[in-house]
Amino acid sequence: MIDTQVKHALSARNLVKTYQEGGQEIRVLRDVSLHVDQGEMVAIVGASGSGKSTLLHTLGLLDQPTSGTVFVDGVSSEGLSESKRSQLRNRSLGFVYQFHHLLAEFSALDNVAMPLIVRRENRNRARERAQEVLEQVGLAQRMDHYPGQLSGGERQRVALARALVTRPTCVLADEPTGNLDRYTAESMFDLLVQVNRDFGTAFAIVTHDPALAALAHRRLYMDKGLLVDAETPPLPQT
Repeated sequence: MIDTQVKHALSARNLVKTYQEGGQEIRVLRDVSLHVDQGEMVAIVGASGSGKSTLLHTLGLLDQPTSGTVFVDGVSSEGLSESKRSQLRNRSLGFVYQFHHLLAEFSALDNVAMPLIVRRENRNRARERAQEVLEQVGLAQRMDHYPGQLSGGERQRVALARALVTRPTCVLADEPTGNLDRYTAESMFDLLVQVNRDFGTAFAIVTHDPALAALAHRRLYMDKGLLVDAETPPLPQT
């Protein structure tokens, strides 16, 4: 099935996610539908425990919904094998987390090249592409350094470069500045906006930071598994 809304970099229809806990059904996502257009930056805000990270993992094909469908770059993930889901994820999505999750034993250059190497692309071409992206995020002089030799802000820039190296349609970011001091976080804000503007990369960003959320084209509010426009009060839970 193809998403007819071809401008959507990422979309979801009627997502429900439930867990069984202590013999009770816990509904984490409650009929969530959303879209992120090509080149759009969308912020998802809400209290801890509201379902934001579960939504991001489901949108990123890291977790399967109980029901509902995720479309990535117009392609439905419904019914795909784990191998096909992984291929779609690797081809069209990038990920940035609160903690960088860089591999300590590899240089910044090789950390960024890793998604391409995993795709079995030529190693030299993968490293050339990684070098280009590291230059774009301002780390031309640091690409041979290891994560332990980089500042927190530099490590997050490497993580962003790794997310961008595959030229994804959409980057999913879960609290990308949550582990940074205010000055470094603001520098990261500026970089996200620059990447969005210069390369047309779409972003879906989960954040508690109102300053980062304010930079997005749209803000969505999550409350107890329900998703609404940030300007709209959340619907009552049923």
